[in-house]
Amino acid sequence: MSLSPELSRIRDQVESVARSVGLDFFETIFEMVDYDTMNEIASYGGFPSRYPHWRFGMDYEQMSKGYRYGLQKIYELVINNDPCYAYLLDCNKTVDQKMVIAHVYGHSDFFKNNYWFSKTNRKMMDELANHGSRIQRYSDRFGEEEVEAFLDATLSIEDLIDPHSAFEVASAGVDLSGSEEEEEAGRLEAKSYMDRYINPPEFLEEQRERLVEKRLEREKGFPADPVRDVMLFLIRYAPLKDWERDILSMIREEAYYFVPQGQTKIMNEGWATFWHSRIMTEHCLKDSEIIDYADHHSGTVFTSPGRLNPYKLGLDLFRDIESRWNTGRFGREYEECDNLAARSAWNRDLGLGLEKVFEVRKTHNDVTFIDTFLTEEFCREHKLFTFHRDEKTGRHEIVSRRFEEVRRQLLFSLTNLGRPFIFVEDANFDNRGELLLAHRHEGIDLKGDHAQQTLRNIHRFWRRPVRLRTVRDGKGLLVTFDGKDVTEEGADPPAADS
Repeated sequence: MSLSPELSRIRDQVESVARSVGLDFFETIFEMVDYDTMNEIASYGGFPSRYPHWRFGMDYEQMSKGYRYGLQKIYELVINNDPCYAYLLDCNKTVDQKMVIAHVYGHSDFFKNNYWFSKTNRKMMDELANHGSRIQRYSDRFGEEEVEAFLDATLSIEDLIDPHSAFEVASAGVDLSGSEEEEEAGRLEAKSYMDRYINPPEFLEEQRERLVEKRLEREKGFPADPVRDVMLFLIRYAPLKDWERDILSMIREEAYYFVPQGQTKIMNEGWATFWHSRIMTEHCLKDSEIIDYADHHSGTVFTSPGRLNPYKLGLDLFRDIESRWNTGRFGREYEECDNLAARSAWNRDLGLGLEKVFEVRKTHNDVTFIDTFLTEEFCREHKLFTFHRDEKTGRHEIVSRRFEEVRRQLLFSLTNLGRPFIFVEDANFDNRGELLLAHRHEGIDLKGDHAQQTLRNIHRFWRRPVRLRTVRDGKGLLVTFDGKDVTEEGADPPAADS
């Protein structure tokens, strides 16, 4: 549903102000939707059309119940696309719509200009709809249950990618070298209506597996170095059918599209909040709207005990950077000043704040943002601390207020999006064509049931035993799924450079 004349006028006003303060964003198309449609789009990851899968239905039910019971409310959705699409909730107050529109322009500016989004597909709205159509055709052709089961296995490994490979030329595309040979193994020429009889699928599958075995025999010690992009490795070398390889490639493409959003959650939300607060308070807020705006904005930056609010942390850090570069509280002279009174009153009146925040927005992700700009003074001012949950009381308790501990825990939670590091170590383990994965242990053991289920799913692609080297309780462990049972045995821990 298109915007009303009043909201169209407000959108034009906010857009004009956003451009005047220096924001540079894609053309942004706003659509008004009811809460049911908003929840449906949100359950699809922000896109109105995707492939059919039960997990989207589960997400929709959860969001709908949360809205009905007053536990959550989605005010807007915005998609990294060119043009940028944004959805507004039709039951919002006018002041809320105005604030959300300003927030959306902040996001669109971030999508367009942040380096970590520079490799994303800017036509992903169309691409995801195309993926949905292709997967639906496979369901019609090969059976809904078989395709959905394959999707289940694929989605369970969608985080086994290399988040930085998009910036490496060698990994820019999917090299299917050898796969065409395997797909055509033993195939005889036949009319299309006779193909299933002349070329039985079971026979072709057997021929493909034999070719893979021959290749692995030629490539002992393969790969030469650990491979982090497990999905790409499976696309290249697993004995998959055409449609399976295509689905795995589609889900991998979607996984890479969503990576920058995970890498910049604090920055992205902080940047949008930084600008909606400035646009509203300095340009677009009426006297009659102040209370409603303050209520909404305070809810956005509210932080409950034991939780990290990316809106608030990002907003506070951007404001701190602006203040420091306006007053000159950076650089060697300031860092070496040990007079607390002088540091507190420090003001070189440089006026470089806005220039600096735009520079930061362009080049950083959450890890480098926190690592570079989180200071001890900031932690003290905003009362940041580390905590843990007491299993007996169920309460979160403060562990430390030391700056280095706070910084270390924040960086640890953000590295690799908080997910374990898994690599392909050997695709011909013990010269039997078995797949050996390695977990780079970072101080936290893998969840045993999750690891076992993931091995079962990877076996669905590799079709031979799959092994995982990891560490549990400080000791090396080898977990194996042979197609029937999961076994565990002691082993050397993974190499430090895995």
